Amino acid sequence: MKKFLVASVLYLLLSHQAKTQGCVAIRSTGGFCTRDQAMNHDANKWMLSISNRYFKSFRHFVGTEEQKERLERGTEVINYSYTLDLALTRNLGKGWSMTLDVPIVNNARSSMYEHGGNNAKNARHYTRSFGVGDIRIAAYRWLFEPSKMKNWNIQFGLGLKLPTGDYRYQDFFIKNDSTRLLGYVDQSIQLGDGGTGFTTEINAYYNINSMIGFYGNFYYLFNPREQNGVSTARGGTPSSDAVKYGTTVMSVPDQMMIRAGASLTINKFTFSAGIRDEAQPSKDVIGGSMGFRRPGYIISIEPGVNYQFKNATLYAYGPFAVKRNRVQSNADKLKTAATGVYAKGDAAFADYLINVGCAFKF
Repeated sequence: MKKFLVASVLYLLLSHQAKTQGCVAIRSTGGFCTRDQAMNHDANKWMLSISNRYFKSFRHFVGTEEQKERLERGTEVINYSYTLDLALTRNLGKGWSMTLDVPIVNNARSSMYEHGGNNAKNARHYTRSFGVGDIRIAAYRWLFEPSKMKNWNIQFGLGLKLPTGDYRYQDFFIKNDSTRLLGYVDQSIQLGDGGTGFTTEINAYYNINSMIGFYGNFYYLFNPREQNGVSTARGGTPSSDAVKYGTTVMSVPDQMMIRAGASLTINKFTFSAGIRDEAQPSKDVIGGSMGFRRPGYIISIEPGVNYQFKNATLYAYGPFAVKRNRVQSNADKLKTAATGVYAKGDAAFADYLINVGCAFKF
């Protein structure tokens, strides 16, 4: 079996603070799981991963139904998101390691409704955010001694997510030629969520032989804080519905990701294909669920390729969406119960995202 077989895809599980593909504000983790990492668990080894992630979201969904009229009328909201994610891992020996994950985020959001209005002339403008996101520190442990388990292993991780990203980022909203309001930017482009949370991870791989393997990743962020106190009125006055159904301020939601797939190694290349499911639940496991959020999930097919050098790996992944679903939020459920009319908001998603990067052992 080749020494540097990458069986479970060298990849940052969800570059911390890089949202999922659109207005459903999922921010991520760091951490990776590869046979190469397991087989080189040396107390004198470090690993630095540098990931670049980009997407453009613009397709609006209510549930699983796309709101195609938004594109036809030119009223769609467009989010451009780029994240440079830096993850430094220290292998401690005996299957233990620790990772420090630092994201640097650059977002831009183009819309009409937040500015002059969807029916106003020349109403499309931008709001932006840039800076360090929420930093995460995590500890990992392989279930079995890596040197003795060459064909398969399972890794468990427990992390602490710190509220280092600015969750009160502001920009100007252009109401007309003479009126500009300074307000908090949309939740989807805030640099952080304002909560101190903890993460759980399970990473695994299984190799049939030196060429064919399987991988799986599970990640969940528990965010006990219910709301962060940041206004959703964009510099204006909250609507009566926002007051009535508790969405005048932003929530601090949980998030989840699941990945699974297969890999094929040929010489120094590892090709992979799998399923990726990213989600923001409508209800948190710990703490309340009031406040504004756009819960939902996106299921993608995720092809990828790695190229292995002696002490470095290059990788590229391009997951593309096959199902997008903006589910009912807590506020939607309250409104449905109060009015007797089924209510569900919308969210914008991307068709695909681009994730390229490299990892170095030293």
